[in-house]
Amino acid sequence: MMFCLLVAESALILDQFLFSHDAAKELKEAISKKNLELVYLYDLNPVDEIWKESRPKPPNNPIRVHDMKYAGLDVASKLSSLRAELVGTGASAIVISMLDEVAWLLNLRGSDVPHSPVMYAYLIVEVDGAKLFVDNSKVTKEVMDHLKNASVELRPYDSILSEIRRLAAQGAQLWLDTSSVNAAIVETYKSALDKYRSNLGSKGKIKNKRYDESNGLSEGPSGVYMRSPISLAKALKNPAELEGMQNCHLRDAAALAQFWCWLEEEIHNNVELTEVDVADKLLEFRAKKEGFLDTSFDTISGSGANGAIIHYRAEIGSCSVVDPNKLFLLDSGAQYIDGTTDITRTVHFGEPTAREKECFTRVLKGHIALDQAVFPENTPGFVLDAFARSSLWKIGLDYRHGTGHGVGAALNVHEGPQSISYRYRNTTPLQKGMIVSNEPGYYEDHAFGIRIENLLHVQEINTPNRYGGIEYLGFEKLTFFPIQAKLVDISLISDDEIEWLNNYHSQVWEKVSPLVEGSARQWLWNNTRVIHKQ
Repeated sequence: MMFCLLVAESALILDQFLFSHDAAKELKEAISKKNLELVYLYDLNPVDEIWKESRPKPPNNPIRVHDMKYAGLDVASKLSSLRAELVGTGASAIVISMLDEVAWLLNLRGSDVPHSPVMYAYLIVEVDGAKLFVDNSKVTKEVMDHLKNASVELRPYDSILSEIRRLAAQGAQLWLDTSSVNAAIVETYKSALDKYRSNLGSKGKIKNKRYDESNGLSEGPSGVYMRSPISLAKALKNPAELEGMQNCHLRDAAALAQFWCWLEEEIHNNVELTEVDVADKLLEFRAKKEGFLDTSFDTISGSGANGAIIHYRAEIGSCSVVDPNKLFLLDSGAQYIDGTTDITRTVHFGEPTAREKECFTRVLKGHIALDQAVFPENTPGFVLDAFARSSLWKIGLDYRHGTGHGVGAALNVHEGPQSISYRYRNTTPLQKGMIVSNEPGYYEDHAFGIRIENLLHVQEINTPNRYGGIEYLGFEKLTFFPIQAKLVDISLISDDEIEWLNNYHSQVWEKVSPLVEGSARQWLWNNTRVIHKQ
């Protein structure tokens, strides 16, 4: 929860633990234009005082070790690489507050945050040691031994600021990613450094002269303010992580086949189902699969006009009944012990209109164009975004969201630093091992929504030429599940696009059919048959 309180119409009080340093700085600059002052809370948050004993207890579910067969790289190796980065920047330690970065670096997983297998914690990695700040009640003996083997010490979660002060008092040069590290940590470090420099500067004892964040020469340590290197390292999946992602996607596809087979039968039998009923039933099917832990986000189950609400969430009492005569959009995902899934399919249970088929087909054409893209190394994602929109643009249509986001391996379903989006400010190049979603769409207000989403991983492509002596990259699919053929307007797609769809469905059958049986297997067969140009 973010908490700001207007005081005497002249100031805003901000809880520094709830805002990153950059967000707090941006807020301060914005309100200063309204002649308001930003005041930081240093002690108790008034909300805590109001709550008193009724305040909800923080989660204390046990942390678990993420097995090496899924992680692919041991903690010692990850820490060694990070420490090499520290030495290269002149930093003596890095403060890590992004929960997925802590989990990835230490090969740990938790369940403190819904849909994401992470735990509340801070981590400080020094050149010669590391400290994990976490609620000790969550730490099992297995986790304790795991951390001990990696020479990681445990500290109380709420002692993070005292450790920051201690390090600053020693003149430590801390690496802080101010886009994620909270304002409390950054301001505490800067204040403690000011005190350190005041005590020693006049005595000429400061040996470590660095440039501060404004590039002005500063006496003594001033901090290293850069993006965390863990973000990129985590995004580049190793072979074990990719294998886990591939395996969990196939199990997920089997659950989806069983679900869609059930749903179509219920609809055709005129059973009334709400959007919530559908989402709950999908969870039932997924929960039966090996290694299932949780959904990876709240399922988007939208019938008709609700499908046009991009981040729609169906709720009991206000959701719609699934209408067999309207488009139905289902965007869902799961967390498995070995990977994370995210898939969207749009279907029609009756006869789609010509308009619905044209819009669906143009979304599909964009999906295929991005899937088949080949591009030189060092290409940022925004360069590829137009591939997915081009067919829609030709008739004056578009969609108001990015085309692809990064996905963690048994971690957050949304992760950076990569993306595929019209937002050209993200210049992170797509690199081998990264996972991105491919999810173009179209949304007609008050009528219907369409989205087709697969996950892809970036791989090297063996091109006949290598202009400039560089590598060329492309994508390999992780998601294998049918795309509804009856929504395709055959007159709008090329022979090559039909071949892509047929080849994709052939792969779906080959990979998923061994995992299903009975009516679900028959459903899969019916939905992966070859289509022909008429």
